Amino acid sequence: MSTKNTYLSLLITSMLLICGALTATAQTTQGGEPLAGEILVNRQGEQLVVNMEIDATQLDLGRNEMVTLTPLILSNSDQELRAALQPVILGGSIRNKVLHRQMALQSRDNVGTLNPFAVIERENNTPQVIRYHTTLPYEPWMEDASLVLHNGRSACAGCDLGNEAMTLLAQIFPEAYVPVWSITYLEPEPEEVKARSEQHSASFNYPLDQYALLRQYKNNEPEFDRVDKVIREVQANKDLTITEFVIEGFASPEGGFEYNRLLSERRANSFAEYLRTKHQVERSSIKSVKGIGEDWNGLRQAVEKSNLADKQAIIRIIDQVTPPDARDAELRKLSGGNSYRTLANNFYPPLRRTDYKIAYNVRAFSVEEAKEQIKSNPRLLSLNEMYLVAREYPTESPEFKEAFDIAARLYPTDPIAQINTAASDLEGGNTGAALERLEKVKDDPRAWNNLGVAYAKAGDLTTAAEYLKKAANNSDPIAVANLEELNKATESNQL
Repeated sequence: MSTKNTYLSLLITSMLLICGALTATAQTTQGGEPLAGEILVNRQGEQLVVNMEIDATQLDLGRNEMVTLTPLILSNSDQELRAALQPVILGGSIRNKVLHRQMALQSRDNVGTLNPFAVIERENNTPQVIRYHTTLPYEPWMEDASLVLHNGRSACAGCDLGNEAMTLLAQIFPEAYVPVWSITYLEPEPEEVKARSEQHSASFNYPLDQYALLRQYKNNEPEFDRVDKVIREVQANKDLTITEFVIEGFASPEGGFEYNRLLSERRANSFAEYLRTKHQVERSSIKSVKGIGEDWNGLRQAVEKSNLADKQAIIRIIDQVTPPDARDAELRKLSGGNSYRTLANNFYPPLRRTDYKIAYNVRAFSVEEAKEQIKSNPRLLSLNEMYLVAREYPTESPEFKEAFDIAARLYPTDPIAQINTAASDLEGGNTGAALERLEKVKDDPRAWNNLGVAYAKAGDLTTAAEYLKKAANNSDPIAVANLEELNKATESNQL
């Protein structure tokens, strides 16, 4: 069971009422105020433990007077719930002797029935500190309770000089301190030129050893339609300015290596010519047209993902047999030619393709335009534009988080994108996701404050303090404030 501590230094004020009619032996009330030093209330298992110091140095008592100090635990929500602690009884020189005599004789007025913590003679004008300690059974209602001191004063013959109740602690267990964390968001620098590109691939069929593009040959027409759609959409988008095309042709491995390179180059040029005649793409805007030749890398990747029985043997041949033209003969030997036929029928056709890249510049968008663009084509936005969109929404809104999530997805290697998305995760209570992102950029000082907050939320206070101190030493004022919050919460045992 956790231990809760409350420390408080306070003044216990004792109002001394003068009895209206005293006997001849009664002394005139001298007054004075007992002081309470440290008060410590904590829970230890199923016991409530109360410790405090009562300093009676300033208290003056007549010889026949006594003061009974009774601590009480009172519920703050139900007046019927209360618990009286052992009282402390202070008596003047004569009264103290009477009290001890009563206890010894067990008289009807036996003060021992009060089960006092102590019965002490007050020697006026001398230092006197009582170290008070008692325990009582803990009950759930005590979570919201106060500590009150009942102060009763009397003289001889039961003459009541007055009493009062004074609150020592309004809450014996203070409400949990809830730290207020400040989370860092970074505004990315605007891009002077938003340069973007798209990578596409077209797989056309050609008659044997030919490179002319024929729309009606086999299933070429759907492939032409896909190419036409891509080019038209880019050309029709007034937000874009096309800067260049890059075209690369690839061939499958069967046949001679150099022959296939030349064939792939000619087929790449045929595609460039198609762009010129069909879509009026000037050859001057086509940066390069290159024939790559046999795509052994593409074949290897496809085989690695397959369940072919000879997968490891095929990969070994690709990796170790040179020159490339010697690989065909080795592949034909596998499984009596069955593996090669599978490669030729299922793996080679996709390798005969033309890859093309379209590069363009994107104009800058206003915030209102960017709010619409992020819904339709967020790739055209810069990190700065996405940041400005996010800041248009409340931090608790789904739009706020969505904007940063899109930024992290489109810019997976940008530390600012990861830091900001992790920050939105922290705002939304997804500490695990935030830590996973932030660990990838933990060497970036800009991430240290959020790392400290994330570890604090995860309950790792040691690591939280390490990162917050590093950030604070790096002149991060937000981290300085968070470090103070961490210290407050730690001191109150609430984290």
